Amino acid sequence: MSGPGPMVAVLDDDAAVCESTRFLLETYDFEVRTYLSGADFLRDNPDIVCLIVDYRLPGPTGLEVVSELRTRGSPVPAIMISATTDPAIERILQKPLSNQVLLRAVREALE
Repeated sequence: MSGPGPMVAVLDDDAAVCESTRFLLETYDFEVRTYLSGADFLRDNPDIVCLIVDYRLPGPTGLEVVSELRTRGSPVPAIMISATTDPAIERILQKPLSNQVLLRAVREALE
């Protein structure tokens, strides 16, 4: 029996999004940690291979979380998701996400 797969963090203030994304990724052998706030994620500072983060979080926003990761020297790829559009952000995945679009984004981020 093999050990757990690579760890992905899912950061979204919507618990349903966190849990559905967890279920999807665990089905494909990823280990998943979910967080409802940027502060909790940054405090925990998990050893991850990829971050899926909501752009419009309360408190530290998704962009602020990623910026803090870069300040800490982390090169971990971040996949930004949002239910709203923002012309200032070029690459953002729109909610609701299709399973295949999200899986493709995670796999591309890990290449």
